Amino acid sequence: MKKKILSTVLAGAMVMSLAACGGGGNSGGGNSGDSAGGSSGGDKGGKLAVAIWDNGQKAGLDEIIKDFTEATGIQAEIQVITWDQYWTLLEAGASGGDMPDVFWMHSNEVQKYMENDILMDLTDRIAASDKLEMDKFPQDIKDLYSWDGKTYAIPKDVDTIALFYNKTMFDEAGLSYPDDTWTWDDFYDAAVKLTKDDGSQFGTAMNPSNEQDGWMNIIYTMGGRVLSEDKKSSGFDDPNTIKAMEFVQKLIDNVMPPATTMAETGTDVLLGSGKIAMLSQGSWMVPQFKEHEYIAENCDVAVLPKDPATGKRTCLYNGLGWAVSAKTPNPDAAWQLVEWFGTKDMQLKQAQLGVTMAAYEGVSDDWKNNTDKFDLQPFLDMREDTVFRPATRATLTWWNPMVEILKESWNGNKPMADACAEVAAEMNEAIAAE
Repeated sequence: MKKKILSTVLAGAMVMSLAACGGGGNSGGGNSGDSAGGSSGGDKGGKLAVAIWDNGQKAGLDEIIKDFTEATGIQAEIQVITWDQYWTLLEAGASGGDMPDVFWMHSNEVQKYMENDILMDLTDRIAASDKLEMDKFPQDIKDLYSWDGKTYAIPKDVDTIALFYNKTMFDEAGLSYPDDTWTWDDFYDAAVKLTKDDGSQFGTAMNPSNEQDGWMNIIYTMGGRVLSEDKKSSGFDDPNTIKAMEFVQKLIDNVMPPATTMAETGTDVLLGSGKIAMLSQGSWMVPQFKEHEYIAENCDVAVLPKDPATGKRTCLYNGLGWAVSAKTPNPDAAWQLVEWFGTKDMQLKQAQLGVTMAAYEGVSDDWKNNTDKFDLQPFLDMREDTVFRPATRATLTWWNPMVEILKESWNGNKPMADACAEVAAEMNEAIAAE
């Protein structure tokens, strides 16, 4: 099928905060907030400065902070900072400037912050707490925020990936909605039927930077891997990984908008503009999507497709952590706030308010009821077979080059098998240098 250039201008493009748990770019981790300003630690005894990068979660977290202030008398204020600026400001603060008192940590970045004494060691405070139940949090996330026998962040949330689909487009094409019987072959066949020759509509969209929320799920579902189990080598030379990525290439060639359109516009904007019929996306996007008139009216959610050969269905998951600056002038107050965020009651409230799925065991079942605009059960069902988001000691040293190399295949300049070989070599060199 010859790819057509979008013939109409994308009108009313939405500005979204692409939240919390993916990587960089315009995927689940290319995240935008409502403030480009800096965030600095409060004066001793003053208001705590809290930094996050997802504006979609702010309203719910403000409610939780309001409860905290009423219970303790301690005030705190959230500042939302764009994803890229967030890490720039934290790095500047770690080098001698001001840092927020409390802030989010991510698997991409946390190791260097723990190793360089930038985060407060919470180990003894956790041990003395009568409010936290650390055994109720996923071990993968606890391990992520621990180093050298010490703990540096309290788990905040978990996320999974599911499939948003446009019911109106399916109805117009006379197609049945995606369900738990679908394989990736079924996905492809439907995407072909939903792609119009005039370039006005495509079956799906996915950027190289849609890693956790996009193509990495296909890799693991089809038996491949991004990283070896011992985290010492790349999985991009695995035959199953190459097979999965060549399937992604087929999607790129036949059922996606041009790579330049996806890169410039963003896959979430394409969904909200009625330009694509299906989009795999993280649970962190629900707060934004449920407030988007077009998506809320036309779309719903299904589980990700299965591997046609094995019937296996897998998605990546991740989780953020609440951390405290090692240099905060308000250590006791800052600790009380992250402790508060980690209690069962506040984890439950986070889920009920629809902020995001909670890290605390069992309470995310209430998250699916935070809106009646979508059936969110598929996000919970995807927890049955998950793989933790690939990370090493210095993830970004190979993650960013991986995305750049894959862009060459998205743009039609390099066969996907060649790109996989190049990624494997780049990863292995970077991991060896760690």
